[in-house]
Amino acid sequence: MSRLLIVVERMSDWGAYHPSENVIPALEYLRMPIGGEEPRTQVINLCRSSRYLGLGYYVSLLAEARGHRVIPSVRTLNDLRRKSLYGLDVADLNSRLKRYLPAEGRDATEFSLLVYFGETASGELSDLARQIFEAFPAPILRISFERQKLWQISQIRPVGLAALHDEQEDAFAAALERFSRKIWRKPRARRRYRYDLAMLHNPEEEWPPSDRKALANFVRAGRALGVDVDPITRHDYARLAEYDALFIRETTALDHHTYRFAHKAEREGMVVIDDPTSILKCTNKIYLADLLKSRKLPAPRTEIVDREDAERLRALPDLLGFPIVLKIPDGSFSRGIVKADNMEELLAGAGRLFEHTALLLAQEYLYTDFDWRVGVLNGQALYACQYFMSRGHWQIYNHAASGIRRHGKWKTMAVREAPSEVVKLALRACQFIGDGLYGVDLKQIGDRTVIIEVNDNPSIESGVEDAYLGEDLYRRIMEEFLRRLERKRLGVGR
Repeated sequence: MSRLLIVVERMSDWGAYHPSENVIPALEYLRMPIGGEEPRTQVINLCRSSRYLGLGYYVSLLAEARGHRVIPSVRTLNDLRRKSLYGLDVADLNSRLKRYLPAEGRDATEFSLLVYFGETASGELSDLARQIFEAFPAPILRISFERQKLWQISQIRPVGLAALHDEQEDAFAAALERFSRKIWRKPRARRRYRYDLAMLHNPEEEWPPSDRKALANFVRAGRALGVDVDPITRHDYARLAEYDALFIRETTALDHHTYRFAHKAEREGMVVIDDPTSILKCTNKIYLADLLKSRKLPAPRTEIVDREDAERLRALPDLLGFPIVLKIPDGSFSRGIVKADNMEELLAGAGRLFEHTALLLAQEYLYTDFDWRVGVLNGQALYACQYFMSRGHWQIYNHAASGIRRHGKWKTMAVREAPSEVVKLALRACQFIGDGLYGVDLKQIGDRTVIIEVNDNPSIESGVEDAYLGEDLYRRIMEEFLRRLERKRLGVGR
């Protein structure tokens, strides 16, 4: 059973709210005897001050020493004290402020905003407030803005409960209720499972890496091994530290919450697949093309073109010949890709894609009836598939077919049935990526085998990638999580 403790500097700070046995003063918490088998404890630290070595600081520090989950953590408090550090974390948000801030009040040069557990009354800034809370989880944050030539975030600091007035107290109480109900709802049956694994997915994603049946298979396989697999969504970011491991089953991108989840999980010392380094290496095709070239791995002839270099764009036919395939760096599921059969199509396609990116990947066109996909986990081949091109189309996915996205057929087989050169090349490619879960796409043209790309977070759908191994595919992936969790518990490297 778990318990929730709300720690305040003085009980009078809680005077505006209903009495609760969950609320205790800071000194009582610090003097609390520790011993025996404690219930899982969650702590919300609402002390007036979080200054270094102050009372609020010690509440968070000792909470972590006792194995309690606490918000804010010591890391968060330290990060918020160092403007140079949090300036880096929010640098990408500053450029977005102009679209959030209202047009009125043009003469204003500064203002501030209160955020309660990632919520704010200013609707235009709600997404910004949530992102900052994800970066610096703290119950109450004051975000200060200033304008010189452009609006910028000038300061982010934690605020104590005692600093709120009546209207703010009401807003805080409502946010606390939602937060505590969502974050620390009815506890899972902890004793039944050795470990807790969060499986990040998006129920609204049109083409997710795993369908509902596959997700259910992961849950069943994990629990059979003593790992409680809990499907979570992007709204559960603040809960992430409750778990021992993270399994991402949502399409990843660097400028996306999936990368933030992976980064936080790694920072918390959790087992995570796929890790942020794998996401970085795999999601950007330009990075991957350069990596393959530097490691002398066979790939289609490739050129990098930038938006300002019209001369190089026009020279592509001499370098690659027609047809030419243009790709944006972070496309997925055959999106952001154009095939040009002549100069007119090349210039028009590049113009459309350059609206979204400064650089493009240009590759020779290699048509095959199907692509090979080899699934690799921790350097071992798991499955082999043939993905056939969509009927009447040159890609596996056809996004323009009557306005409906269609895909070709597939054939899944035992790894031993796939050509040995395909499997060996897939494994070589993954050596330079990491030890996570990858899907390596390859083509065979005559006696030539080339790597098209290495995907982190590859598709594992019921009836497709599991068509040969069945439930054993899910079990083997969960066994790898269990192996890593056990080694982490024993203090042994991967």
